[in-house]
Amino acid sequence: MLTERPLAAEPAAVPLLCMRGISKLFPGARALDEVDLTLNRGEVLAVAGENGAGKSTLIKILAGALQPDAGAILIHGEDIKFSGPTAAQRLGIAVIYQEFNLVPSLTVRENIFLGRERAQAGFVRVREESQAAGALFQRLGVEINPEARCQSLTVAQQQLVEIAKALSQQTQIIVMDEPSATLTTQEVERLFSVIRDLRSQGIGVIYISHRLDEIFQIADRVLVLRDGRHVATRPMAKADRDTLIELMVGRKLESEFPKRRAVIGEERLVVEGLGRGEKVRNVSFAIRRGEVLGLTGLIGAGRTETARLLFGADRLETGAIQLDGRKLRLRNPRDAIRAGIALLTEDRKAQGLVLGRSVRENFGLPNLPLLSRAGFVRPRRERSALSRYVDSLRIRVSHLDQPARQLSGGNQQKVVLAKWLERNCHVIVFDEPTRGIDVGAKYEVYLLLNELAAQGKAILMISSELPEVLGMSDRILVMHEGRITGEITDIARATQEQILRLAVG
Repeated sequence: MLTERPLAAEPAAVPLLCMRGISKLFPGARALDEVDLTLNRGEVLAVAGENGAGKSTLIKILAGALQPDAGAILIHGEDIKFSGPTAAQRLGIAVIYQEFNLVPSLTVRENIFLGRERAQAGFVRVREESQAAGALFQRLGVEINPEARCQSLTVAQQQLVEIAKALSQQTQIIVMDEPSATLTTQEVERLFSVIRDLRSQGIGVIYISHRLDEIFQIADRVLVLRDGRHVATRPMAKADRDTLIELMVGRKLESEFPKRRAVIGEERLVVEGLGRGEKVRNVSFAIRRGEVLGLTGLIGAGRTETARLLFGADRLETGAIQLDGRKLRLRNPRDAIRAGIALLTEDRKAQGLVLGRSVRENFGLPNLPLLSRAGFVRPRRERSALSRYVDSLRIRVSHLDQPARQLSGGNQQKVVLAKWLERNCHVIVFDEPTRGIDVGAKYEVYLLLNELAAQGKAILMISSELPEVLGMSDRILVMHEGRITGEITDIARATQEQILRLAVG
């Protein structure tokens, strides 16, 4: 049994990494059940599966953050036992999580060599570190100033800093967890170019993503997990989208985007000339009863800023908002909620939920007037109301007082939706409704959109995923630099290229 020894060259026939029969049991749940994974040199292996399928647990075991209850890990054919994350890093394994492990106030150089500073007589050799960091970025084919503060970088640049940090440790296995979640289309292409370069250098990449288009574009093989079990591993050349979805969810989906046209009625929400600085400029549109209006554009186009104006989170500088013919004055979100407008925020963890509080408490927060009497919450009524949504929305919770942070992304999204449905809001704004959730949970969110539209609600769906916009919208608006640059009404003939032309102005 080996521990923390450097990697040695092995014959090409020996896989870079083998995980055999990996099992992990948590109290009340089996997270992994005899899972196998093989990664070869110079290969991109995608890992797909619904939230709760076991992807995160498997990666934490590979990273040394968790110990398996059973199974073996072999690197270059050698049986390895990790004593912790540092041991995994020394053996050439790096994990780049969706939430980066960077210190924002430190420079790029300081972050790359943090804890491994190149020093002499107690002084850091700044010039040597800076040159080494520059060489790493040259290897990646990008230009980033090693002395820039990480807090001044874009998300895509911070991700490249994480990759450079991994390469500085002689990494041979890089795990990327939802790496494209907050990137623009152009930034994703740049990331793919970097991954291809890493692959050509013999580095093995494990790519975790809910975005199937990306998996087909970048991966050599795909491993599918479901309910903690290894369902299949397929070469991408022999995989197709429908089969992959069926493997992930364990059942056939009639359509990835089950759009059902509701009866569209009169205008419900009308906005005219909305403006706030350079972010939102003279934005006008209307949403009708029973309509799903898609709003898309590149990151920074002003979509989220428009949603915040509709919800009273930011003050209007110009323009007017009407709901069912009544002009609204939205000074804060409380005014919007009272008027019947709900917002499911883009960042549900930071803005949609209080993660340290229970599911029940999160559900009750915007509904206190409905669930209390004389200033006291009525627990029985609160639990009864929440239980209805747990059943109807199929929210997976162990109990109503389970902390919200313990839920999967899809179930967190459903809790946010449940609290707004209890308010019986007339207008619901979904900002990136399926970001970070798996294909099965996405399907359920789409069914909910259909149901809400059938009830006559007006829905604004903001999304960066163009197939989703095309698949679920009745009409599409496209924004660029704070303005509406186009409207698409003939959805049946619309294309992603048509949307992108409008999105780039």
